[in-house]
Amino acid sequence: MKSMRHLWFLLLVSLPLGAMGQSTTPSDKPADFLTKEFHRQRREQLRQLLPARSVAVFFSAPVRNRANDVDFHYHQNPDFYYLTGYKEPNSVLLLFSEKQNINGQATTEVVFAQPRNPQAESWTGKRLGAEGVKNQLGLAAAYPNTDFNAFKLDTASLQQVLFFELPHDVRNEERDRSDLYDLLAQFKQKVGITNGKSFAHQELYNAIRQYDARAGQQVQQEVKRQMEADPALANNANLKDYVAAKDASARAAVVARIPKEKLDMSSLEEIMNQMRETKTPEELVLLRKAVAMSAIGQLEVMKAMQPGMSEMEVQGIHEYVYKKYGAEYEGYPSIVGAGNNGCILHYTENERPKLNNDLVLMDLGAEYHGYTADVTRTIPANGKFTPEQKQIYELVYVAQEAGFAQCKVGNDFQAPNQAAQKVMADGLIKLGIIKTPEEARKYTMHGVSHYLGLDVHDRGTYGPFKHNTVITVEPGIYIPEGSPVDKKWWGIGVRIEDDVLITNTGWENLSKGAPRSVKDIEATMAQPSALDDFKLPVLK
Repeated sequence: MKSMRHLWFLLLVSLPLGAMGQSTTPSDKPADFLTKEFHRQRREQLRQLLPARSVAVFFSAPVRNRANDVDFHYHQNPDFYYLTGYKEPNSVLLLFSEKQNINGQATTEVVFAQPRNPQAESWTGKRLGAEGVKNQLGLAAAYPNTDFNAFKLDTASLQQVLFFELPHDVRNEERDRSDLYDLLAQFKQKVGITNGKSFAHQELYNAIRQYDARAGQQVQQEVKRQMEADPALANNANLKDYVAAKDASARAAVVARIPKEKLDMSSLEEIMNQMRETKTPEELVLLRKAVAMSAIGQLEVMKAMQPGMSEMEVQGIHEYVYKKYGAEYEGYPSIVGAGNNGCILHYTENERPKLNNDLVLMDLGAEYHGYTADVTRTIPANGKFTPEQKQIYELVYVAQEAGFAQCKVGNDFQAPNQAAQKVMADGLIKLGIIKTPEEARKYTMHGVSHYLGLDVHDRGTYGPFKHNTVITVEPGIYIPEGSPVDKKWWGIGVRIEDDVLITNTGWENLSKGAPRSVKDIEATMAQPSALDDFKLPVLK
């Protein structure tokens, strides 16, 4: 039975199609997207990393419903976009390690894309279709997704089929028999995935292979913990042997015999982590733009901020700056927390009506052509730090400087975190807020760095730093109301976050355009703003 929503859709698409058929000229879109050659090179790089006689399978991201008949703005699976440049849903990409004969064409790649549909396009915009994918994105073997069901995937000739965990919360659009729901079902049938089949052990297999030599005992403990939590893992013979191994030699013997399975849901993650960890020159151009406009957003808010503003108003100024520069989205939900709200690490309600004279923590980033920034500044709403605010702020500042100093090719990924955490622990002891270094984690709850790129928490190996890696350096101290310390510290939350490019010649702060020191912040907040005279009518 069709829902009322679908009946209304059928009624509406029978109306005149208006502007359908109008051409889109090159000037209608920005000219600085990644090129089809960039995406082709990424596919070739991946192909060279695939095991012999294997195929890697990627699905587009699901369409997410916001409410009733309104969906969230569609955002492509970053891996799918990285490899193709394709931004539409209901699609699947297959990359083979060796050439295949597909409909008489020798190729290592084939994509099944959503077909052209004049009625749907009059409502949601033009689709590329298979021909558009061929001509504009350069994938020669492109077919409508309606052909995927009949596509013969010769699993008998393949040693491995690599894919990510399949999404399990995908809607089935009854009017579309080749949506993502159907593509996933067709793929499962092709490779023999039955309902209830678990791949949980493969993630642990992969972690054991990757990390045993570096941290075997810790890996053993984590494997044991997950086996106790998941009945599907409890009787796995390889995992039981690994947990029972008495020393490094015994663990290595187990690692050597862990099998490679034909249906592999873990190895592709490792390959893509390796590829996306380091950025190409083309990617860095887009990342620099995203970070620069995010830093300018922080700068302009510093000029405009007044105690009578709301958190949401501050958010709006940041995001207006992004849109002014052409950013399509925010890279993640914007965080604007005044006072005690700044002590909630991922506070996104942003609903406090007045900032008053509190510190305001602002963690926001523009997403530009798929690449996202992540910049945080914490500033006093009235333009002047109190003595207590200044002491905590400058402690975080010094900790960040210590983290920057560890951003060197070859250093362990945890080096910035370790340096910054030591500074903050020592400083909190000196201020009398804690007595021992171990207590510091109550007020410094998160790590200092993550990778940055197509995702705000981007893919990477978390090994030694490599040339052209972009990370955040973001120490923070948070002392929420009710903490067992002098009340003068309550409600002070400070995070300073910058986006850092690490190269063979050193590190570069890409977000240096946002004032960072107490002196520079106070001087900037004393400057006039272009928004000072912007007044809206009062709503009754």
